[in-house]
Amino acid sequence: MELGRDSDTGGQVKYVVELAKALSSSPGVYRVDLLTRQILAPNFDRGYSEPDEMLASTSFKNLKFERGENSGAHIIRIPFGPKDKHLAKENIWPFIQEFVDGALGHVVRMSKTIGEEIGSGCPVWPAVIHGHYASAGVAATLLSGALNVPMVFTGHFLGKDKLEGLLKQGRQTREQINMTYKIMRRIEAEELSLDASEIVIASTRQEIEEQWNLYDGFEVMLARKLRALVKRGANCFGRYMPRMVIIPPGVEFGHIIHDFDLYGDEDSPSPASEDPSIWFEIMRFFTNPRKPMILAIARPYAEKNITTLVKAFGECHPLRELANLTLIMGNREAISKMNKVSAAVLTSVLTLIDEYDLYGQVAYPKHHKHSEVPDIYRLAARTKGAFVNVAYFEQFGVTLIEAAMHGLPVIATKNGAPVEIHQVLDNGLLVDPHDQHSIADALYKMLSEKQFWSRCRENGLKNIHQFSWPEYCKNYLSRILTLGPRHPAFGNKEDQKARVNSRRHIIVIAVDSVSKEDLIQIIRNSIEATRTGTLSGSTGFVLSTSLTIAEIRSLIKYTGMLPTDFDAFICNCGSDIYYPSRSSDVPNNSLVTFALDNNYRSHIEYRWGGEGLRKYLVKWASSVVERRGRTEKQVIFEDSEHSSTYCLAFRVVNPNHLPPLKELQKLMRIQSLRCHALYNHGATRLSVIPIHASRSQALRYLSIRWGMELPDAIVIVGESGDSDYEELFGGLHKTIILKGGFNTPANRIHTVRRYPLQDVVALDSSNIIEIEGFSSVDIRSAMQQLGIPTQ
Repeated sequence: MELGRDSDTGGQVKYVVELAKALSSSPGVYRVDLLTRQILAPNFDRGYSEPDEMLASTSFKNLKFERGENSGAHIIRIPFGPKDKHLAKENIWPFIQEFVDGALGHVVRMSKTIGEEIGSGCPVWPAVIHGHYASAGVAATLLSGALNVPMVFTGHFLGKDKLEGLLKQGRQTREQINMTYKIMRRIEAEELSLDASEIVIASTRQEIEEQWNLYDGFEVMLARKLRALVKRGANCFGRYMPRMVIIPPGVEFGHIIHDFDLYGDEDSPSPASEDPSIWFEIMRFFTNPRKPMILAIARPYAEKNITTLVKAFGECHPLRELANLTLIMGNREAISKMNKVSAAVLTSVLTLIDEYDLYGQVAYPKHHKHSEVPDIYRLAARTKGAFVNVAYFEQFGVTLIEAAMHGLPVIATKNGAPVEIHQVLDNGLLVDPHDQHSIADALYKMLSEKQFWSRCRENGLKNIHQFSWPEYCKNYLSRILTLGPRHPAFGNKEDQKARVNSRRHIIVIAVDSVSKEDLIQIIRNSIEATRTGTLSGSTGFVLSTSLTIAEIRSLIKYTGMLPTDFDAFICNCGSDIYYPSRSSDVPNNSLVTFALDNNYRSHIEYRWGGEGLRKYLVKWASSVVERRGRTEKQVIFEDSEHSSTYCLAFRVVNPNHLPPLKELQKLMRIQSLRCHALYNHGATRLSVIPIHASRSQALRYLSIRWGMELPDAIVIVGESGDSDYEELFGGLHKTIILKGGFNTPANRIHTVRRYPLQDVVALDSSNIIEIEGFSSVDIRSAMQQLGIPTQ
């Protein structure tokens, strides 16, 4: 692991890699897949392009488990986004659906492979999908819904907390912060992860009560009330809250080396030939290398507060006389080639070293290997030094655990997880990161009072076992076993399967922004674009719409076509899928039946509020009024005719008086109602559907059910559409956008976003083509440009 290479290679990378290894070594776990992005950029090691990398398993004692060829922990790298370019985490958002589609293909293939290995030929599906960080939370949500597999989420460093911290610093406006960090997209991703997760894993209680409590979708007191109702078997009226579980990260104990007498003459040696090379790289900076070493390991980012540490050291002469300072600030070639944020911090550090004339007292090596980090801790411990972390806020601080594991007392920020770590380890002092004098005083006390130093060291070593990976895995797996049974269901009737197996391509018509007459013509022209005298059997069609199945029947009858010209109908905004079947060889609409896919319903029913949700929405609808003077007129009414089991419909009389969709979504999250709300039919109808239901998710379901590759699907959309319109762009499928004056302009109330469209969709993708109009010639030309044969 190239930890410290950039802002995306910090403690979280170490956390997930070590967790994957530890879980794969746990009894009862056959395989762990760590899914990430494949990187083919020229300035990156070729290892990042390996699609499947086996991780070395951690060996725990008394482990007895039969393993096959595909067992163990694997890094699976999924190609998505620009092929030859590395993407920072802030720029990855428009490509998440591509990642999901690629990951879905891998999971389906691996489930079949493992099924042949240990499952008697039946697919062995994942027990859980665990998202780490906000962007992976979105991916895990979509995968969990597509596969009907439970989801777990770990936020690591939450967007709302980061936003508040940056605003308090006063260096950037909210708009500038959002531009730099895509913070609103990140916060919405974390809200969505709360909606979909069964368990949220936090490192500390503080993370739950002070960070997650900032979100619309979680409130500590309401969570306790709902948990009490569930225990009593009482009705929660459709309200759900994820279970918050505290499991601190672990550390690997295998590489600890106690190879010196702490109290002997060797405790402050000069570098020798047998010593690790990194010791020489550090100690060459010092005039007197025998002094105790103050060690800080942090990436050069402003929130890590390294400059305050240097000021504290530089301005305290007794501390300078007593100790040396070592700053391990990632790896660098030249400051001029670093990103602006890191370069600014490093420049400030070097300026302060010069200002305080700290030459010979501060080490700041340019390079170190991840494997050398334990040696760095050992060197600090040999000199009877201390580890320091004075970040403005620390989400957890694995380095604090690692330092304790190597016998180093710690001086840590009082903001965040170190408080709870200190309660367990009792191996140091907590300080205000804004107060450089308290930092200097704490360091001087630790290093000058030898008995206090020894007591802190002994406490850390005595209590460190509470932060081991085996302990983490034991707690983690015990929670996973309590999750309710959820598993994929992709039932198939043989006639439907045989029919779809002959398809090489599927065309999905999902045009919402046109009149009924134009939609009919678009359907006819799309079919015509694939004709060569007669309709080619290699191309199938799916109509994807917010219409009910009754409305679809009427529409198809009006066109003069047969329902059996389509392979499936995705209706009710993606909450239902129907398949047409003919009961006779005679072409007749009256002899066609529509089969409801109940397996798909089992995929989307998760956390559906049902009657409790309906009652809440009816009450809410009565409060949405148009005011004219002293009179109030209700503008939204329950629409039972267009509702179904998993789609609650409401008729809108005056769209101009409706609240924006994002406000309704926020309101429902505050009430712990987990669902999607959409405006459709030009905002004359409101539809509320399950959290895992959508037209894009229905397409993923069909791709697995039919054994279809998503790059062989073409989705045709208009220039605007219903509230879920933007979701139809992303992914591995091809998209044709029909532009022109026939499109109805989008209504302002449609959007759920609090961030720009480019944070959702990569409109410059080669999979997306725009055409003017909707003639069969234009559609055929677009298909050919996308590599779809029409001859």
